[in-house]
Amino acid sequence: MFDLIYVEEAVRDHPRARAILGRYPRASVVPCERYGEVFNRRAQNFRLQKRRPALILAAKFDHFVLEAPAGYGIGHERNFYFSHMLNCVYDCRYCFLQGLYGSAHLVLFVNYKDFQSAIETAIAAAAGRSACFFSGYDCDSLALEPLSGFVEHLLPFIARHPAACFELRTKSAQIRPLAHAEPLSNCVVAYSLSPGPVAEELEAGAPPRESRLAAMEALAERGWPLGLRFDPVILRPDFEAEYSRLFAEVFDRIPTDRIHSVSLGAFRLPRENFKRVSRLYPEVRLFAEEIEESDGMVSYRSGRCEELLEFCTREIVRRVSPEVFFPCHALAGSR
Repeated sequence: MFDLIYVEEAVRDHPRARAILGRYPRASVVPCERYGEVFNRRAQNFRLQKRRPALILAAKFDHFVLEAPAGYGIGHERNFYFSHMLNCVYDCRYCFLQGLYGSAHLVLFVNYKDFQSAIETAIAAAAGRSACFFSGYDCDSLALEPLSGFVEHLLPFIARHPAACFELRTKSAQIRPLAHAEPLSNCVVAYSLSPGPVAEELEAGAPPRESRLAAMEALAERGWPLGLRFDPVILRPDFEAEYSRLFAEVFDRIPTDRIHSVSLGAFRLPRENFKRVSRLYPEVRLFAEEIEESDGMVSYRSGRCEELLEFCTREIVRRVSPEVFFPCHALAGSR
């Protein structure tokens, strides 16, 4: 999968880095002092790199756990996110990651225990208030799991902290570590879902909805709590028919007692991200139809956005308890 791997000198002998390099004996390995030398270079061609991204093995030294944006959450008092990777193997046109970094290369931080220590510090600082930790904000939690082993490494840690909630956000069908582990009531496996035409047009490289639903069914049978993430909802001429079919299929196949939470949000991007993504993909219809800017965010014009979300809300609350429904009001990009 990777023809080119950059490795920070500091992690070259890290057991995890060595194991990953061992899986790609034919890859060109290039040493670097810090990953930013490669990742933050000027004038990189994002679209060209996205066709064949390099892997960068690095260590993270600070900001392991960050406060989630206001309005981002599934019912907890404190919300945090952590990212063991930067960038995603998928190529979803609406994703804020498309316009966040100048590089399409994938950064994998191999010092997993430092993430755990930082999460423990945040749990202690929450001082008894309910806290949720989101994985998959700057990457997909499971897409590179066969290579990274991050979730497999994280599960015993999650089990030791039952008072905290953890979400693994994904579009991936790579569920082996979850399928072979005892389910954890405080670990929500949350799937992003879109109607078929939206996925085909805008979710390049991501598994089809059928693969995601099959993975969710397998996890539900094992007893894992599941999250349904209808975010971003994409406005189309026939959006009511498309989203009606999507909701009918999903709620018919996923047992209600396994649904931990459902979230909903319209397409939205910070202004500067939107400009960069529009330049990357000028041919994408999404960036030209019924779009307006307000308070530094770009989304659908207010009347159409409300119409879209109100329809989806009605369809969802017909099927699940309002207590597990969480409209997303975060001033952050679509993911």
